[in-house]
Formats: sequence, C-alpha cells, structure tokens
Amino acid sequence: MRYYERAGLMRDPVARASSSHRRYTVEDVRWVTFLTKLRLTGMPIREMARYAELVRAGEGNEAERLALLTEHRRRVLARLDEVQRNLTAINVKISIYQDIYQERVVR
Repeated sequence: MRYYERAGLMRDPVARASSSHRRYTVEDVRWVTFLTKLRLTGMPIREMARYAELVRAGEGNEAERLALLTEHRRRVLARLDEVQRNLTAINVKISIYQDIYQERVVR
C-alpha cells in the first residue's frame, strides 16, 4: 500500500491517525487491490498513474478511462493467447515423452 502511495497512485490522500500512522479505508484497500491486478497483468506504472489521475479528476473522462482499460485488456488477451500457444507446444512435448516412457515400462 505504501508503494502505491509513494508512487502517487492512490485515489485519495491517505488519512493519518494522531500518532501519524496511516489509516487505510476499505475503499483504499479496494483501490490498491485493483491497481495490483493491473500491475500483475502487466500494465506499466505510467499507465496506472494516468488511470489514477483520471479517476481523481472525477466525472467527465470515462471515455478515456474506458479506452485505457480496453487497450490494456487487448494486450492481456494477446499475451494469454501467446501463453496458450506455448503451453500447447509444451503439452505436445510432454505427450511425446510420456509415450516414450510408457513404451519402456511396457517392455
């Protein structure tokens, strides 16, 4: 959470207790959870910062938010397709080795 705060990605300023400890709200946690999903799916920090900036700006820029997320989804789907193709190749190789192993065990 502190990483996202230091990177300027928080939607709202984080509240502080009188002891100066951070007080994260449920909404802060939800926001960081979503940011984490964006990051884990490969969204660059600069795009995450742009998205956070748009959200902080409030209503009126939903089309830009939609475009940003739609483009990210397109890239994620392309990577998933590539991973699936690579997994298929691995499965073929595994099948070959399983067949070889089965032939040796049967003998």
